[in-house]
Amino acid sequence: EWNRRGRGRVRPFRAGTHVRTLWVYLVASVSTVYHAARILIPAAFRSSSFPSIAREQPRNWARSLLWAAGVEVELEGLEHLPPGEPAILVSNHESWFDVFALVVHLPVDYRFVGKIELTRIPFFGRSWLATGHIAIDRSDRQKAIESLREAGQSLRRDGAVVVMFPEGTRSEDGRLLPFKKGAFVLALQTGVPVVPVGVSGSREIMPKGSWRIRPGTIRLRIGPPIPSAGLGEGARDALLNEARSEVDRLRRPLLDAGRDEQDQS
Repeated sequence: EWNRRGRGRVRPFRAGTHVRTLWVYLVASVSTVYHAARILIPAAFRSSSFPSIAREQPRNWARSLLWAAGVEVELEGLEHLPPGEPAILVSNHESWFDVFALVVHLPVDYRFVGKIELTRIPFFGRSWLATGHIAIDRSDRQKAIESLREAGQSLRRDGAVVVMFPEGTRSEDGRLLPFKKGAFVLALQTGVPVVPVGVSGSREIMPKGSWRIRPGTIRLRIGPPIPSAGLGEGARDALLNEARSEVDRLRRPLLDAGRDEQDQS
């Protein structure tokens, strides 16, 4: 049974697919500029309220996109994410809407690790960096290692949850891709647990390679933490394989639930 539905959600906007798609892009454009300004201006003046702004404005931005797209979110397993405790959260990745759902519904202090190309998006890129998220240049191994060190510092200093998508890209067909090793190297270096998350439903809303957006339900399922403390570097592959198996297990009941809903509609 789902133990949480759409925390803080408002009634979704309802419209036809093409109208909805145009509406979402309009809302996204206005909301991105508005919330970027709400972040960058206090950051420039080093406002004492900036820590709370950095937490709330990204959530408000992502919430506006979920609302405009007509997306609801169901969430299970929050007890596995106690506030104030550092962790590395690893999730499968099917759509940009995975990110929006996690941004809104994770009730912890988090830092996303994403590709450096995100920093080049007007307004979004600068505000994303200003709120403490971490960009990785995958074309430069040394810079990528430095970015992981920065993530490790955030874990130790802030007690944050670092969110990573170890597939490295969105899945085109819904199948779970091989995991890259960065998240697990970071876990072993810092000794913090790896928390697996299974996501389903987002690919039907906006699949990779498509600009069209449909309404739907995203389901998030958080699993028990996988300890890494005391493990040596030789445990990297075992940790990676265990986390990938857990993510696959966690998302499968969600996939089955989504198919049942489609069959009934």
